[in-house]
Amino acid sequence: MSDARPPKLVLTVIDGMKPTMVQRAMKSGSAPALSAIAQRGRYVPDCVAAFPSVTPVCAATIATGRLQDEHEIPSMNWYSRAEQRYVEYGSSFQASRRFGLNRQLVDTIFNMNATHLSPDVATIFETLDDAEAVRTACTTYLIYRGRHEHEISRDFALTRAASSLFKRSTLGPRELFYADIFASRKTTCWSRMGIPGMRDQHAGCVGAHLVEHDLFDFLLLSLPDNDAHSHKHGPHAQIQSIATADAELWRVMEAGGGADAFLDEHAMIVMADHSHSHIERTIDLTGPFADWRVLPPSGAGARLAELALCPAQRSAMIYLLMESHEQALAGVVATARAIEGIDLVMWRDGERVRIGGLRGELSFAPGDEVADPRGRRWSVDGELDTLLATIEDGVLHCEHYPDALARVWAAMSCPTSGDVLLSAEPAFEFPDWGNRAHVRGGSHGSLHRVDSLGALLFCGLPEPPGRADGNWSIADIAPMVVGHFGAA
Repeated sequence: MSDARPPKLVLTVIDGMKPTMVQRAMKSGSAPALSAIAQRGRYVPDCVAAFPSVTPVCAATIATGRLQDEHEIPSMNWYSRAEQRYVEYGSSFQASRRFGLNRQLVDTIFNMNATHLSPDVATIFETLDDAEAVRTACTTYLIYRGRHEHEISRDFALTRAASSLFKRSTLGPRELFYADIFASRKTTCWSRMGIPGMRDQHAGCVGAHLVEHDLFDFLLLSLPDNDAHSHKHGPHAQIQSIATADAELWRVMEAGGGADAFLDEHAMIVMADHSHSHIERTIDLTGPFADWRVLPPSGAGARLAELALCPAQRSAMIYLLMESHEQALAGVVATARAIEGIDLVMWRDGERVRIGGLRGELSFAPGDEVADPRGRRWSVDGELDTLLATIEDGVLHCEHYPDALARVWAAMSCPTSGDVLLSAEPAFEFPDWGNRAHVRGGSHGSLHRVDSLGALLFCGLPEPPGRADGNWSIADIAPMVVGHFGAA
């Protein structure tokens, strides 16, 4: 690292923050903290999420700077071939009950970081912890893996019960505050075990404490309540929840002397992990596969099961569980393509990936024929209208499905992904295994731009080389953070 000490850096993730709603909140005066950052730096309205654009996948990409072909977190609900069981990260309380609440909690709190996230990729916290001079901190965030060991907090009755139930520690950043389960030091902050509506205020309380006592150089401040609010009330109700998140960010700034003084001393990144789409209808995923032996959440009859179905809001995955499934794959793909509400179906075809939909079918693989806007090169064959794509001056443009080829390739190349991936049409959603959906609310997960383009604001640090012309991805953020501290 350089001898010159860089400014402290706060990376704030406002879950599901929709760009149009951010702009309205700033224009109305409801988001003074975001406005202050935008005035000093840059606002990006179209930072591309991972696909599936669900929180676990996107959180892992933000924390590692890699897509899931490397970090290996494939979705919100997926099937572990290694353990021959479903993994559920909390799609809904009803879904968690069907898979077992204890197992869901262990998978989400512990296994996601300890065993599901690939050991071959480093998180921001691990890289900065290895730099030693950088003091790392994190509030409740799905991906928190670092180099410091933390025991379950015993400050509350529920966490004392959890410590006797789980009997394990975890590795995280130097300062880790995960709901009330992990707390690296005592504060006056309480999240009521991280229930929606309390998580932002807990993060703001912890963040203010860390600022007041000078306890970090890098802080990942997670403000997730906007996502739950948008799921319930719809994306056009986000102005209220963005204002709530902004108030907690302002609280952190006030702890450092107010917005101007704080921004004089801190670099800032505020970002969404994905966006949200209004939901009007649900997709029946199980009915069309009634003639197949589908593995139930309980795992009963696993030896005879032919398919594992994994809905994840506006995306889904299908795993073929038979030993030889080449012929079955064609039948599954054909069935999926006929289901109302499914926009795109993706599957492997030898060394290539195929994408099929109502507008046609194409196949692609890395190659030399065309470039994408970020400079990666591909071999593409078939009907470009499948993705509403065009080729101009040798560059493939997919306005409706941003960064489509790279995102789909990473999803299909992920060793833990399903054999067939599904993306819903706008306004459609797959109910989870608890039969819960967000009709008349908002949701996300698809390849489509409506829930794939999130907001990004930053000040106090330079943008990465090559991003001046746009084409931002959430994978760009980890290199920005690491580069800021000279720890690359």
